[in-house]
Amino acid sequence: MIFESHAHYDDQKFDKDRDVLLETLFCGRICGIINVGASIESTKASIALAEKYEKIYAAVGVHPSDVKELNEENFLWLKQQTGHKKTVAVGEIGLDYYWEKEKDARENQKYWFRRQMELAAECGLPVIIHSRDAAEDTMKIMKDVHAQNIPGVVHCYSYSPELAKEFVKMGYFIGVGGVVTFKNAKKLKETVEQIPLDKILLETDAPYMAPEPYRGKRNDSGMLTFVAEKIAEIKGISPQEVEEATMKNVRELFRISSFS
Repeated sequence: MIFESHAHYDDQKFDKDRDVLLETLFCGRICGIINVGASIESTKASIALAEKYEKIYAAVGVHPSDVKELNEENFLWLKQQTGHKKTVAVGEIGLDYYWEKEKDARENQKYWFRRQMELAAECGLPVIIHSRDAAEDTMKIMKDVHAQNIPGVVHCYSYSPELAKEFVKMGYFIGVGGVVTFKNAKKLKETVEQIPLDKILLETDAPYMAPEPYRGKRNDSGMLTFVAEKIAEIKGISPQEVEEATMKNVRELFRISSFS
């Protein structure tokens, strides 16, 4: 069985067949899904999905590309959602400099990243961190807020194996998805090879980042078998060992015990 640690089934790309797809996944090899908020609206949708489906859990947070919508009023609302019975994390939060070049906008990202990290610490929840082209500032803020005391995962990891080891030393997990199957994903494959299996989480970022041989198509949690197989190949173990280890990792990080 496989636990999906990061998906966005509230995305409009699932509007035509969302319920049928989810039922199919749960009748197959997917035993649980964390649907991750990226904005206030998607956080609301994630909670709604978690309330509808027993095997879906919610992460509440605002993605760096959407932090311009944050203010004290809706940040208070976000804090209230951390108390929902199906909320298991604060995320996805972090920094993304790939799209954002303006200094003021980057400063705003850093401000709300810090605030959401502090919120997770206050509420006793792990974090799901998005970091793209912002490694130095991400690490600086994590050190400033004593992230070693705030459990979490660096989602859709894209940096060097050396930096991954630094995150792991802080107690963080590394999120690995479909990119690991790409022919040009040398750094991620090296990262998977060099970090311990007990610090890896399986994720899709669905509907994005579909693995080979479905690259460019809509992704879903059923494709995690390709990710597990590639990790197993890199580490010289069986896909079953990868699935079992990553299930254990989900239990540890998100404190979910109700899936089988």
